[in-house]
Amino acid sequence: MQKTSFWKTGHTPTLLASFFYFDLSFMVWVLLGPLAIQISKDLGLTAAQKGLVVATPLLAGALLRIVMGILVDHLKPKKAGLIGQVIVIVGLCWAWLGNVNSYEQLLLLGIILGVAGAAFAVALPLASRWYPPEHQGTALGIAGAGNSGTAFAALFAPSLAIAFGWHNVFGLAIIPLLVALAVYLIFAKDAPGDVPSKSLGEYLSVLKDKDAWWFMFFYSVTFGGFSGLASSLTIYFNTQYGLSPVTAGYFTAACVFAGSLVRPMGGRIADRIGGIKTLSVMYVIAAAFLFIASTGLQSATAAVIVFVGAMLALGTGNGAVFQLVPQRFRKEMGVMTGLVGMAGGIGGFYLASSLGYSHQLTGSYQVGLTIFASLGVIALLGLSLVKKRWRTTWGSAAMTTAKI
Repeated sequence: MQKTSFWKTGHTPTLLASFFYFDLSFMVWVLLGPLAIQISKDLGLTAAQKGLVVATPLLAGALLRIVMGILVDHLKPKKAGLIGQVIVIVGLCWAWLGNVNSYEQLLLLGIILGVAGAAFAVALPLASRWYPPEHQGTALGIAGAGNSGTAFAALFAPSLAIAFGWHNVFGLAIIPLLVALAVYLIFAKDAPGDVPSKSLGEYLSVLKDKDAWWFMFFYSVTFGGFSGLASSLTIYFNTQYGLSPVTAGYFTAACVFAGSLVRPMGGRIADRIGGIKTLSVMYVIAAAFLFIASTGLQSATAAVIVFVGAMLALGTGNGAVFQLVPQRFRKEMGVMTGLVGMAGGIGGFYLASSLGYSHQLTGSYQVGLTIFASLGVIALLGLSLVKKRWRTTWGSAAMTTAKI
C-alpha cells in the first residue's frame, strides 16, 4: 500500500532524472581515486600526495555544495544543476587535452571535479520538493542512490587507463555525462510553487540552530566514511595486498556498490521504523567493521568482506540521515542539503587524506581507520543525547506524520 501511494505522489521522471544526474556526477567526482595508481607511477607521487590528490575533489565538492545550495534556492534546482554539469564537462575537456601533467595540475583538476560532487546539493532538493513528509526517506534514498556512480569509476577507470591511457579516460567520461545532461534537460522539472530565496544572513542563521550542527556531524561520519573509502580503497588494495590496479578497482567497486545500493533501503527503513533507530544501529555496525579493518587483515578477500559490511552500514546511514533532515528543516532544505552535504564531503576528505598520511608516517593504515571508527562511536553517543528532545519536539506525532 505504501509503495503504491509513493509512486502516485511526486514526479517520477524528475526523481529518476535526479538519480541519473547524481549517479554520473559522482562517477567523475571520484575518478582520480581509481586512476591514482597509474597517475602516481607517471608523476612519481608519494603516499601522502596520492592521498591528497584523491581527497581534493572531496573537499572541493564539500565546499562547493554550499555555493550550489545557494544557487538552488535563488535559481531553482534545475537551472543550478545545468550550470554545474556544463562546468564539469568543460573541465574534463581541459584535462583530456593533456593539460594535467603535474601534481599541482592534478590538484586543480580535483577542484574542478568537486563541482560534480556538489551535484548532491541539487539532486536531493530537486527530488525532495515533489514529495510529502512521509515519503521523504524513500524519495531521497532513491535520488541519493546516485552514490553508485562511484562504483562505476572503480569498475571501469583502471582498465580504460591501461587500454587508452589515463588522460583519455577524462575524454571518455564526457560521453555518458552528455547523455545524462540530455536526460536531465528533457525529464527533470522543478516542483510547483516558489521557495523564497534567502539572503546570505538567513543562510548563516541556520547555523545558529544546534540541530544543523548535529546533522552535519552525523553525515560527516556516514557519507564521509562512504566517500572517503570509495576514493581510497583502490590505492588501499593495491598497496596493502599488491593487487593490480584493475583487480583493486573491482574489489573497490564491490564495496562501493554495496554502500550505494542500500541507500534507498536506508531511507525506506527509516520511513518505517524511524531515522534515529536506523541510524543508531548503523553506527554500531559501521564502527565495528572499521575497527576490524584497522587490524590489517591478512587476506584481501577478508578485507573486501569487512569493507562491504562497513559500506552497507554507512550507505544505510546516509539514507537515514536524509529521512530526518527534511522533517526538521523542510523550509531550509536547499541550504541544509548544502551544509550537510558539505560536512559529508569534509568527512570524506579527512578519511582519504588521513589514510595516505597514516601509511606514509607509520607504514600502515591502522591509525587512519581506527580514528574514523572512533568517530562512529562518538556519533552514536551524540545521537543518544538528542533523540529524546527530537522525538518530543519537531519529531512528535503532533508535528509530523513521519516516524522519527
